Parts: sequence; C-alpha cells; structure tokens
Amino acid sequence: MTDDSPFRSRPPLATADALALLAEAEIELLGRMPYSSNGTFLVDLTTEDGDVPAQAIYKPERGEQPLWDFPPSLYKREVAAFLLSEQLGWGHVPPTIVADGPLGVGSLQLFVPAVFEEHYFTMLEDDAKHPAFRQICAFDIVANNTDRKSGHVLLGEDGALHAIDNGLSFHAEFKLRTVIWDFANEQIPTEVKEGLEALLDDGLNDDLAALLDTFERDAVLTRARVLAVEGAFPDDPTGRRWPWPMV
Repeated sequence: MTDDSPFRSRPPLATADALALLAEAEIELLGRMPYSSNGTFLVDLTTEDGDVPAQAIYKPERGEQPLWDFPPSLYKREVAAFLLSEQLGWGHVPPTIVADGPLGVGSLQLFVPAVFEEHYFTMLEDDAKHPAFRQICAFDIVANNTDRKSGHVLLGEDGALHAIDNGLSFHAEFKLRTVIWDFANEQIPTEVKEGLEALLDDGLNDDLAALLDTFERDAVLTRARVLAVEGAFPDDPTGRRWPWPMV
C-alpha cells in the first residue's frame, strides 16, 4: 500500500478482539469503495483514546440497490456469512457485525490488509492454497453464494485467505454462481466433511438463525447435508453458474 492510500496496514487481530473493536469503536467514514453497486464505505475504527487499531468495511442498508430476487437488508447476509464460516470452523470470512453507523444500520466487517493484485485465479497454481480454496468452495455451496468472483478471495498480508462480499447468499432457491469449479467431482477433504457434520449435528446457532427466514435456514442445512452425503464437490454441466464479471 502506498503512503497516499487510504488503506492502512495493521497487525492481525484475534477474532474476539476484532468483534469487540467493531462493536465499541467510533466509526469514521473515509470514503466510498470503488466498483461497488451498493453503498460500500471504508471507515476507521477509532478508540476512546484516539487510536485507530483497524479499519472496516461498512455497508449501510440505505445504500443497497433493490433486487428482484433478494429481499432488502443484504447487510444481514454479510453477518450471517461470517457466523456460518465460524460455525463450520474454517474462519475465512472476516469478523462482521450488525452496526448502527453514520449512515444507519448495516454490516461492519473488519478490513483485511491484503495483496490486492492477487485473487483466486492468480493464486490457483499455488497448491499450498488449495485446502483453503476447497473450504471456501464448500462454504459457498452451503451458503448458496450467488456472486463468488475471483476478486472476492483475498490474500491477506499475513498469508491467510479471506472470502469477502457475501451479501448475495442464503437464498432458499439454489442459485450458486462461483468461479471455484476447479475441484468439481473431487472427494471433499476430511476437515470439510467434519465441519459439515458438526453443523448438521448442532444446527444453526441462534445468532445465525435469527438473520435468516425459515426457508433459508432449512435450505442451509439441506445443502450441507447433501454435500456431506454425496461426499464430493458438485460439477456445473450447464456452464452457466458463473458470476459476471468473473474478477
């Protein structure tokens, strides 16, 4: 990141510390993120002593464009994606909460300092990243992500992979659109199956369930059950389940 960039590198925060900061810090708007169809803002998270230990991405409900196939309050789905990722035990979605910010209620997600030249397609040849890619692939199937672009997979400065922009997820009707088809028909790894089975054994936790309607909650568990029982990543014989643009 250049000196004149609004993005600032910060040491990684533990999830619990990040959630506490998101809930307690003052939210200071810095500017709108480019190339976003909905209102998406970079903010500083300022503590009482004036420190800025982290930045965040703020998506207020009032900035959402109406969609014919999704109800309002997409910000809740951003939060639901974080909670699902945590319950599965994979932790690829940055800490995200519901917050009442300068432009009203919305989602507030910890900003991840990242190598923004990298994305799913550029990292695909690195076999060391494939275990995380498989987890994100399974997560998107269970969450029913309809917009997993290559650029929505970030390489953090700490080397971790992060799955962002999850608002178009959790529809009760299967609408998966993703660029992650490279593992089609492969057997799902043990850690993926264990995460799915734990989710099915426990059911959705209360905080996650509260963000979805009855049909959406049932559909999450149905998708997880099918993936666990089938034991392999699905294929796309139609060739139509891709987002556009792909990056």
